[in-house]
Amino acid sequence: MSGARGGGWVFSARTDLAVFGGPLLASAVVALVAWRTGTLDAEVPPALFVLLVVVCDVGHVWGTLFRAYLDPDERARRGGLLLAVPLGVLAFGVLLHAQAGAAGFWRVLAYVAAFHFVRQQWGWTAWAGRRDPGATPRDRALDRAAVYAATLWPLLWWHAHLPRAFAWFVDGDFASGLPAAVATAGGVVHAAVMLAWAARQVVRAVRGGGVGWGRVLVVTTTWATWVGGIVALDSDLVFTASNVLAHGVPYVVLVHRWGGARWRGASAAVARLFAPRTLARFVAVLAAIGFVEEALWDAWVWHARADLFPLPALDLSEDALAFVVPLLALPQATHYVLDAFLWRAGRDAPLARAMGFPVSGAPAGPSAPGPAGPGASRPAPSA
Repeated sequence: MSGARGGGWVFSARTDLAVFGGPLLASAVVALVAWRTGTLDAEVPPALFVLLVVVCDVGHVWGTLFRAYLDPDERARRGGLLLAVPLGVLAFGVLLHAQAGAAGFWRVLAYVAAFHFVRQQWGWTAWAGRRDPGATPRDRALDRAAVYAATLWPLLWWHAHLPRAFAWFVDGDFASGLPAAVATAGGVVHAAVMLAWAARQVVRAVRGGGVGWGRVLVVTTTWATWVGGIVALDSDLVFTASNVLAHGVPYVVLVHRWGGARWRGASAAVARLFAPRTLARFVAVLAAIGFVEEALWDAWVWHARADLFPLPALDLSEDALAFVVPLLALPQATHYVLDAFLWRAGRDAPLARAMGFPVSGAPAGPSAPGPAGPGASRPAPSA
């Protein structure tokens, strides 16, 4: 990781291109193939469902387990927080589901997830900015504005054009009724901010100040993913691919990179997942856990993918679902909350050392670069 410092990259040039550019490219391929085959309006096919939802979306959420709960140092430092968050989230979720019903529960969770997704993109950009030696306070302010413009305007546009062929978790989880004029005005602000940000990068290049390519890559891929997946195409398949991959892939790599620094030279069993060249093994473990979780969702709640999940379906009462749904959503909800604390390199010396940041005298880092995302194509819990 130390070799990445000073180059303006989050991880390194090659890794950043893979984890930020790769998901965008893969999503574009999915969109192109679906368009050419006339399947833009089709449901996510089983193979892609497993890859996108089970492995990437649901699986990446469980990275928080390794980042926090399986780390004895984190348990010693933040034991109260690690216990209070899931207990509080579960209690709130049960009360919310009991009082507001399933619709109210999923609406609240959808907005929390969307906020989490937005903040993650700012987190990556802020980290890249810390490694960009030419970045000024003006650059950081423009980066922040650009990330929020690239994410919040598509959300505004989405709200003003409901219903869409896709939802964050379930149909109707976002509130409808936003006037189209609000989205239009937001689009003007969005365009102005993005043009100002782009102009700043050109000015830096022309003046010989260099370009922080890591920052540029994160901001541009964020813009392309959110505008392309939400505004340009009305496709459940494309939205799922673009949102899930762009969100989950960098987070898994982040946790594995952190684990490699945290457990280097250790003999603990968990260290075997973070040894060099073990990313595939780590992903396989996350995928296995994600498969079990999603199988429980399908058997107890959705009853939609019996071909993939062999557990016998249970028809639970509304009272039982008021507890089961928040319980199954607990991993992702805990992930949303804890990620606001776990990745603040500017306030966490051990994390700063692990990620190759200066331990003192540096600007504060992002508040939540990891995030669990939408169940995208369907009401999947996670990421």
